Amino acid sequence: MIRFVLKKLIFILVSLFVLASATFFLMKAIPGNPFMSEKEIPKAIRAMLEAKYGLNEPLWKQYITYINNLIHLDLGMSMKQQYTTVASIIGTGFLYSLQLGIFAIILSVVAGVVLGIVAAIYHRKFLDTFTIFIAVLGVSVPNFVVAAALQYFLGVKLNWFDVAGLNDPLDYVLPTIALAVLPAAFIARLTRSSMLEVLTADYIKTARAKGLSGRVILVRHALRNAILPVVTYIGPMTANIITGSVVVEQIFGIGGLGKFFVNSITNRDYTLIMGLTLFYAVVLMAARFLTDVAYAFVDPRIKLSNRKEG
Repeated sequence: MIRFVLKKLIFILVSLFVLASATFFLMKAIPGNPFMSEKEIPKAIRAMLEAKYGLNEPLWKQYITYINNLIHLDLGMSMKQQYTTVASIIGTGFLYSLQLGIFAIILSVVAGVVLGIVAAIYHRKFLDTFTIFIAVLGVSVPNFVVAAALQYFLGVKLNWFDVAGLNDPLDYVLPTIALAVLPAAFIARLTRSSMLEVLTADYIKTARAKGLSGRVILVRHALRNAILPVVTYIGPMTANIITGSVVVEQIFGIGGLGKFFVNSITNRDYTLIMGLTLFYAVVLMAARFLTDVAYAFVDPRIKLSNRKEG
């Protein structure tokens, strides 16, 4: 188990190094710089700004400085927001993205698992067909379309919710639903197919023969094994919800990481772009890592195999 964890951590560090290097050189390959705009800046001032951020130095020296700063967990200063560090911008924006992401994750898992169980129990009946239809629709429709539809019908037409900002707890409802629709639909399909396979297993038939109630069989025996594919999906789903909230945050006017990421690209804020890219990568890799570790707790067989490997 220890060897497994160490291998994963080493893989994460190597991947982050490769990503940081690729992002750095791609940013440098883009024509222009953050100080080019429609309003011409005097050459003397531009030279001072480039010297301040080290843009006048050779590329190899900029790269070494950048990697050295990353080793010391220094993401640098924003090139467009004066006296503001990239770390502070991420800290400010991530709070909103994290809150929204947690609500969307909880809603996705609960709704997806419940719909999947209902579809499996009522296999080839109306509820099963209806659940499949909802799941296919949820997977097919992009979240920005869902967000716009929610704003129009529930916000504008019915006036139940505000369509922008996070000034009230109810303001989380619409963006949370918009983010949760796709993963919830995917989880419903996973749960349904897994439950159908588990419910026909021999140990389920044995449990029924022993006279155990349907609720005990469903919760204690069937769901525990059927939930494994969902646990596998939760890792990348978590990262996708947090990183994929860029568009939804823009639609609902939320000041999360999505807003800063879009603005950084528009303003060619090199340090902020690279910092946010690395941060998103860390979130994705951490989610996958925690998923692999959680697997060992959900399925003892995986835990035992890892111990043998260690």
